Amino acid sequence: MAKQLKRWQGWLLFGGAMVVVFVLGLITSSLMERRAEVASIFNNRRTPMTDSIVAQNEKFKADFPREYESWAMTADTSFTSEFNGSKATDELADRPEMVILWAGYAFSQEYNTPRGHRHAIEDLRNILRTGHPGIDGDGDMQPGTCWTCKGPDVPRMMREMGTANFYKATWSELGNQMMNSIGCSDCHDARTMDLKPARPALYEAWSRRGEDVKKATHQEMRSLVCAQCHTEYYFDKQTNYLSFPQDSGLTVEAAEAYYDKTGFYDYIHPLSKTPILKAQHPGYEIFKQGIHAQRGVSCADCHMPYKSEGGVKYTDHHITSPLANIDRTCQVCHRQSEEELRRNVYDRQRMASEKRTRLEKELAAAHIEAKFAWDKGATEKEMKPVLALIRKSQWRWDYGFASHGGSFHAPQEVMRIFSDGLIAAQEARLQIAKVLARHGFTGNVPMPDLSTKAKAQAYIGLDMKKLREQKQRFVNNIVPKWIDDARKNHRFVTKPM
Repeated sequence: MAKQLKRWQGWLLFGGAMVVVFVLGLITSSLMERRAEVASIFNNRRTPMTDSIVAQNEKFKADFPREYESWAMTADTSFTSEFNGSKATDELADRPEMVILWAGYAFSQEYNTPRGHRHAIEDLRNILRTGHPGIDGDGDMQPGTCWTCKGPDVPRMMREMGTANFYKATWSELGNQMMNSIGCSDCHDARTMDLKPARPALYEAWSRRGEDVKKATHQEMRSLVCAQCHTEYYFDKQTNYLSFPQDSGLTVEAAEAYYDKTGFYDYIHPLSKTPILKAQHPGYEIFKQGIHAQRGVSCADCHMPYKSEGGVKYTDHHITSPLANIDRTCQVCHRQSEEELRRNVYDRQRMASEKRTRLEKELAAAHIEAKFAWDKGATEKEMKPVLALIRKSQWRWDYGFASHGGSFHAPQEVMRIFSDGLIAAQEARLQIAKVLARHGFTGNVPMPDLSTKAKAQAYIGLDMKKLREQKQRFVNNIVPKWIDDARKNHRFVTKPM
């Protein structure tokens, strides 16, 4: 009996081993086939590239049809979410207090939620902040630096002109060159298709810290190609040279200390007279504070998940919210249902949104009350601590919401940032009340009607009718000339969006 049992066990082990060998053989065969297919694509490219930068995205279509077609889907605006879908929405209309916070800065004219990468050039041309002389007729409002992250024509022009000269140019001077929206050469070396950030600021920031971007791992590069643009940056006031304030770290406090050390500010607020720091979109910095980054997850893992088609595995270049593809993003690691995962995200986003709303209202009131204090005769010495608190509060408000998805990437960090900003705004209002009391005023400061964007813009003195007329003349007269010039010089393959 014992011998028969052992013989049975032996055959079982033999059969199990054969199954394992067979499965491993299938896996190996599949991997070899995929590797061979990849090698075949690269060794037999229909459009081999001899330059590292190829601005026309369509030139990559023949060799990388799946990646190209999925990239083209970034033009789609049908994805909806409780917070920040793919359709542009008017943030100033939804939150009129933002007009007050950005008084004296072009963002008070128009600010919309971002759309997909294929719209980058189009949206920058059409936004009210660009392409007209401004309300005072003082020439081009924006520097060429504003094009920096809008497409692969940027690294091409930086190489042709020199990076410093590119930054020194005005926005309009470069307009007839900027035709191809964010695409292949922004993230890949066109010759090898290796991941390679195309903007110098990232390399420069790492170099100042004694690090080399070129030595980053492939997984790190799957975030760094995003980090070259989705990050906090500033323009030098004299040269418009673009830099990242990352020398001391990637936290909101580290960037603030960097700016405070040099006395930098983006603009002086016309109501409160506060030297304001305008946050850009520190998505990478916020992401690095969250659990996903701490566990080695890259931006591409969630925003560009792998996809299989006909036995071929490739990266989905329809860069969008992970909530649009939960089965290929969240559920790769998490075992909860789609409904539960989506609910968890929304719960965190709602809490952050509520905190942000409170902060915006307190901060707008602080700016208005500060103006009232100045009008009542407050001195610079009295207002100095008030302005420091308003600057601190607004930096945290702007940094927290401008990160685009920060309450998804690092909800605890965003809540901390908004909470610190709220405390600073409330303290600023308390200090203003004390200043006013010293000048004989103890009542409530009269507040303007900020129930709509139009009323808020009128309060800060914007002539929106004139601005829109100027912008429309630009769209009708200048942009068509840019496109016609680019077509004659073959700067794009098909008509740009």
